[in-house]
Amino acid sequence: MLTTTLAVGWIGLGDQGAPMARAIAEAGHTLHVWARRPGSLDALDGLPVTVHATPAELGAASDVVGLCLNDDDGVRDVVTTGGLLAGMRAGSVLVHHGTGLPAFALELADLAAPTGVHVLDAPVSGGRAGAVARRLVTIVGGDAAVLERVRPVFETFSATIAHMGGPGTGQTAKLLNNALLMANQESLDRVLHIAGALGVETGPLVEVLRSGTGSSRALDALGSAITPENADHLERMQLVDMEIFAEAVAGLGADVVPFIERAVRGAHALPRLADEVR
Repeated sequence: MLTTTLAVGWIGLGDQGAPMARAIAEAGHTLHVWARRPGSLDALDGLPVTVHATPAELGAASDVVGLCLNDDDGVRDVVTTGGLLAGMRAGSVLVHHGTGLPAFALELADLAAPTGVHVLDAPVSGGRAGAVARRLVTIVGGDAAVLERVRPVFETFSATIAHMGGPGTGQTAKLLNNALLMANQESLDRVLHIAGALGVETGPLVEVLRSGTGSSRALDALGSAITPENADHLERMQLVDMEIFAEAVAGLGADVVPFIERAVRGAHALPRLADEVR
């Protein structure tokens, strides 16, 4: 039983956002939603949900609003043009759950400050499978006291909630996590190539790697969360993440370029790895 219930607004009912919203409602929080496409609401069938006509109307009814949208531009559009921020009450909390630039997280916090609305950047890791299982890692930037206020909401879909620091640090940590995953994919791709050249069978080698010290989340996801059917889509998503990462670290100079190139090769390798490791 929940000891703290909140009125939660939610915008973004895609592959990851829909199961997150379901988890919030099924835990007992009051769920308010707005969707640009009415068909998206089908993902919440059977749940007690209040549907609003505009983002501003949703914001006025909510203690906390979660945004699970594809990119920073989509968030900016809903928050400003859509009137969400103007509709929110002073003291309420706006949460950006998508992956984006740390600089935009700072911009969003600055934009909200005059209104008295608190902002957290809280991207999540774990994909649709983690969202459905309610085992996401939620990576939070912003005021720690504000995080504690909304922690009961995050706990409905998270296995881990990590506070990284001030505004933008949640996005920074998420980008680092994603880049490391892709770099590990590149390492795995090279190892399998070398193994094949030496006459080592892929299947038994993968079994050894999964059981030994060479194991990694990049390897474990192959054949489960990552399949030949979704690998092309995930490759495109990873390449977008690397574009964001490259922009976020551009100020660090040439030292980070080799790592970026390695991670990009890892993203490109994903469909090939999905075919090899099932």
